[in-house]
Amino acid sequence: MFVLISLSLLSGVFFYVESVKWGMNAKYWAALALVIGPFVFPLFGIARHIHWRRAVGFNNLMVEA
Repeated sequence: MFVLISLSLLSGVFFYVESVKWGMNAKYWAALALVIGPFVFPLFGIARHIHWRRAVGFNNLMVEA
């Protein structure tokens, strides 16, 4: 039980910091991670990508080297 609680707390802190770095709603992602734990990672990845696409635009060419 202690492992689940500590994993949930660490997930909350991690997603709070990541959402602040990406300019997303930090309280929402921290609360969601506290409730669900690390299972929120796929949701965060999709939301981060959508947030980035809205900021940059959908018809821009991206070249990664």
